[in-house]
This record gives sequence, C-alpha cells and structure tokens, in this order.
Amino acid sequence: MPSVELTPPEAARWAARAGLPLPDDRHAAVAATANHIHSVVSVLRDLDFGDTPPAGAYRAGKEKHDAAV
Repeated sequence: MPSVELTPPEAARWAARAGLPLPDDRHAAVAATANHIHSVVSVLRDLDFGDTPPAGAYRAGKEKHDAAV
C-alpha cells in the first residue's frame, strides 16, 4: 500500500470535517503528528503475531512468580 504523507492543508480540512477546527499555526504540527502515528501503525501491521492469543486469554492472577533468573 503506497504511503502518501498528510499535508498541513489536508490536516486542517480533515480536522474541520471532524468538527475540530485548527488555528492556522497548528496545521503543520498536526500533520507531522498524524504522519508519525501512521508510520508507527504501518510497522505494527507488518508484524506477524502468528499464534499469539488475544489479550482476553491472558489471566494475570494465575501467573507463577519466582526469584530464579
């Protein structure tokens, strides 16, 4: 999937569409933050979790603790 970075004007347009109008001086910062979040999520999408059970299968109370290293 090709990755095209969000531009400051697009960030302002999407924010306004969501009912969150941004001051002009925030457009670039919001676009940079959104692009960073997108880059992190795209790395997570590439991970192979294989047979990792969902979080609901984990029971913290049944864990055995020992001091062995």
